[in-house]
Amino acid sequence: MTRVVVADDQDLVRHGLRMILELGGVEVVGEAADGAAAVAAAAELRPDVVLMDLRMPGTDGVEATRQVVAAGTAKVLALTTFDADQHVADALRAGAVGFLLKDVTAEGLVDAVERAAAGEPVVAPAVLARLMEHFSAHPPVPPARPPGFADLSEREREILALIGEGRSNAEIASELVISMATVKTHVRHVFAKLDLRDRAQAVVVARETGLSGG
Repeated sequence: MTRVVVADDQDLVRHGLRMILELGGVEVVGEAADGAAAVAAAAELRPDVVLMDLRMPGTDGVEATRQVVAAGTAKVLALTTFDADQHVADALRAGAVGFLLKDVTAEGLVDAVERAAAGEPVVAPAVLARLMEHFSAHPPVPPARPPGFADLSEREREILALIGEGRSNAEIASELVISMATVKTHVRHVFAKLDLRDRAQAVVVARETGLSGG
């Protein structure tokens, strides 16, 4: 059974999340009302997943995510709202494996937690779209160049730029007039060279390096 710690500064939200998860067959082994408590609970209880609100008093969810991931005590699935764009980008950098909107359905929440526990990236499409909007409105100055970026081929940079614009593999294949298999190979190479887990992280890199813009 998947074991979870729920971290949110609102009692009602925590209790509601606990009820949904337990009804879905997920064991909630602990709760936390702030980031510091979430880090402590993760260290003590060693859950599979910490369901982390990004905005909490004291140690916020982003810093708590960074500490939990660095300690290797659990995977972090972040809870966010539309007004938390920068927090989403920051939490990606901190190592969160996924992001959910707080209005996620009960079925969607349980499924996301199970997938996160299995190590799969979980990003709500609306969060990914909003993340892209954030980087369009706040372009990086100067562009950042992460480790491995210099190793990308011209074609791989082209692929990364299109991912940054929100294109699917099928759309990339159509635009570049190459096969889906070739696109998937390029995407796999880009992710490996830049140590990316998912397309949301790829959007961050594409926007921060200036490959994709508004």
